[in-house]
Amino acid sequence: MKLLFEISKDGHGCDLLPALDVPEVVLPAKDRRTLPLPLPQLSEIELSRHYTCLMKRTFGVNSGFYPLGSCTMKYNPRINEDMASLPGFREIHPLQPEHTVQGCMEVFSETEKALCEITGMDAVTFQPAAGAHGEFVGVLMIKDYHESRGDTKRTKIIIPDAAHGTNPASATMAGFTVVNLPSDAEGCVDVEKLREFAGDDTAGLMLTNPNTLGLFDKNILEITKIIHDAGGVNYYDGANLNAVMGIVRPGDMGFDVVHLNIHKTFSTPHGGGGPGSGPVGCKAFLCDFLPVYQVVEREGGYGFSSPAKTIGSVKAFYGHFLVVVKALTYIKTLGAEGIRNAAVHAVLNANYMQKKLSEYYDPACEGLCMHEFVLTLRRLREKTGVSALDVAKALLDDGVHPPTMYFPLIVQEALMVEPTETETKETIDEAVEIFKNIYEMIQANPQQLHEMPLTTPIRRPDEVAAARNPRLKFTES
Repeated sequence: MKLLFEISKDGHGCDLLPALDVPEVVLPAKDRRTLPLPLPQLSEIELSRHYTCLMKRTFGVNSGFYPLGSCTMKYNPRINEDMASLPGFREIHPLQPEHTVQGCMEVFSETEKALCEITGMDAVTFQPAAGAHGEFVGVLMIKDYHESRGDTKRTKIIIPDAAHGTNPASATMAGFTVVNLPSDAEGCVDVEKLREFAGDDTAGLMLTNPNTLGLFDKNILEITKIIHDAGGVNYYDGANLNAVMGIVRPGDMGFDVVHLNIHKTFSTPHGGGGPGSGPVGCKAFLCDFLPVYQVVEREGGYGFSSPAKTIGSVKAFYGHFLVVVKALTYIKTLGAEGIRNAAVHAVLNANYMQKKLSEYYDPACEGLCMHEFVLTLRRLREKTGVSALDVAKALLDDGVHPPTMYFPLIVQEALMVEPTETETKETIDEAVEIFKNIYEMIQANPQQLHEMPLTTPIRRPDEVAAARNPRLKFTES
C-alpha cells in the first residue's frame, strides 16, 4: 500500500475556495517560510480511497474475534457514542461558569454514585486519563496519607509477581520500593510469604482480583487483613473488574483505593481510539487526598470543591468528560441486573472456551477460571519447536486477533485469552475450531508455523531488526 507522499502529484488538490472578499494581508518576509510545506498533494477521491484502504486493513472489535487477555476488548455499544455526541455535552468548554454546565456536572455526580456502588468506595475522581495514570494517582494518595500522619518509615509497596507491569512502575514513580511477592502453586498470592513481608515499613499492597491468571483468590479477606494489621493500605487494580462487577465489590474484599479502566469494564473505547479514562475511588479515610475538582451537590445545583489535603491536579481540568458520558450510558442502559449479567456471561464464555481448548492446549492452571484464562505452550514447544508467538501469528491468517502473549511472566510460553461477554457461542466455537486446526497443523507440519501469517498484507516481520532499526520517517527512494 502506498503512502500519501507516494500518491502525491504536483497540482492535485481538493480545495474550492471562494474569491477573497477582504483586504489581503501579506506577512513580512522575516515571518514567511523560505521553503514550501512538505505536504502531499491529492485530489479528494485519492484522499478518500487512501483512508478507506487503511480502514480495511485496521483490525478491531468490529472486525472480528479479539480475545486480547487482560484488555477486555468488549464491543462498545453505539448508543454510548450517540449520547456523547449530544451538543449539550460535545460543545461545552472547561472554562464555562458552573451554572452553565449543571447537566454535565450531574453526569459526573451520577457516574460517581454508580461507581461507588459497584466498587464499594465512598468517593471517585475522574481526573486520571487512563488506567496506569489512575494507579499512579492511587499510590500518591497512599503516600500522602502515611506522610500526613508522620508515618514516613512506610517505604515499601508489595506487588505479586503476576501483576500487570504498570503496578511496579507506578509504585516506583511514586518513590516507593517494590517488594516482589511470589505466587503459590495454585497461581494465587503466597499468604505465608505475605505475612513474612508485611511489616511497619509496608505502605500498601497492589493487587488484581481476579488476578492475571484469571483466578479469584479465595484467601482475599485474609490477604487484605494482613496488610491492614500491618498498618498498610490495600490498592485494587481494577483491570479485571469485568469478571466480578455486580457480584462482589473491592471495598467488601478489604480494599481501600481502586482504579477503574472504564475503557475495559464500562465499554468506552480503548486508548488509540480513545481517549481513555482511569477513575480512582477510595474509602472515606482517603477522601481528603483525592485530586482537585470534586463535584459536590449544593443548594440549587452542583459545584466543584477541592479536598482538604488534595494531592493536587493530575490532569488539566476534570478528566476526559465525554468518556465518562459513555460509561454512564452503559451503566444506565444495563442497570444493576445487566451489570451483573455482563460479568456472569464473561465468566461463562471464558470457562466454555477454556474447556474446549484444553483438549488441545495445556491450561496454565487447572479448574474454573474467571473472565480469562492462560494457556501454556511449553510442552508443545519442547516437542515440536512451535512457540506461543508462532500460534499467535497463525491466528492472523484466519482473521482472529492473537491473545496476549508471554504474560503473565510466571507462565512459560503463555497465551492469555479473554473472549468477553459480548461474543456469541457461535463466534467462540468458530475460534475454537481455528485453534484446533492450528494444533493439527503443528502435528503435521510444525515448520510451516514459523512462516505464518501467509495471507496478511504484511507478512512476518523481522521484529528484532524493526526494534533496533525503526523507520520513523518517510524518505523518498
